[in-house]
Amino acid sequence: MTFLQYLEKVIRINTTLREEINAVCEKISLAKGATIIEINTRCNDLFYIEKGLIRGYYFLEDKEVTNWFAQQDEFATCFYSFIAQKPSFETIQAIEDCELIRISHSTLQKLYAKFPETETIGRIITENYYIKLEERLLSMQFKTAKERYQNLIETKPSLIQRAALGQIASYLGISQETLSRIRSEI
Repeated sequence: MTFLQYLEKVIRINTTLREEINAVCEKISLAKGATIIEINTRCNDLFYIEKGLIRGYYFLEDKEVTNWFAQQDEFATCFYSFIAQKPSFETIQAIEDCELIRISHSTLQKLYAKFPETETIGRIITENYYIKLEERLLSMQFKTAKERYQNLIETKPSLIQRAALGQIASYLGISQETLSRIRSEI
């Protein structure tokens, strides 16, 4: 689904707003492995993924830890850095070749002011992010490793084929060996 198609599912887009969105949003293509945001840099952009898969990760004691995945028809950014306009604690990387729509923080604020209906989009993006964050937190606290893996299979089945096992294991908070054992049991 294109960015405008996604937006039209949420709000009514008149001709003036459509023209403004087309003028201020930038379509970018990224190759697999490309870094979108580096750790300790301010994340000024919000991305809508039209095609591909990206992840956010950080380092813990020299070990790479995948914090989140985002795929087509989802938004991605380092939300803390984007909202607070402070340096990012994570790196964002393309796992596959990607087609993204980029909108800067300042441009988004201008859209909110000029077209109040676009604030609905911002609210929905934030609500969806919060729901995913809380689900992840509750999962890490109260579910077993096997339950977390089964939930991933149910909610994002394509991720199992698209991301590296080490990335999936770190996302689930387990070792690659534990993930292999769980996969052999299922």
